[in-house]
Amino acid sequence: MPRKDPCQKQACAIQKCLQANKYIESLCEDVIQAMRKCCEVHAGENSVCCSGFTKEHKSTDTKTTL
Repeated sequence: MPRKDPCQKQACAIQKCLQANKYIESLCEDVIQAMRKCCEVHAGENSVCCSGFTKEHKSTDTKTTL
């Protein structure tokens, strides 16, 4: 039996949040951040859920104040 993806729970949480919030990403920043953290922790593993995710938004943690 294949091993469960270590970040599948976070990936599902993102989908659920986005659906509940009409796909407005800013309303799901907490679950997106949890996914990033999970992908960092499991970077050496073969995670289908993280493929491409860590390549996006390399530095979204920096906020610009106007």
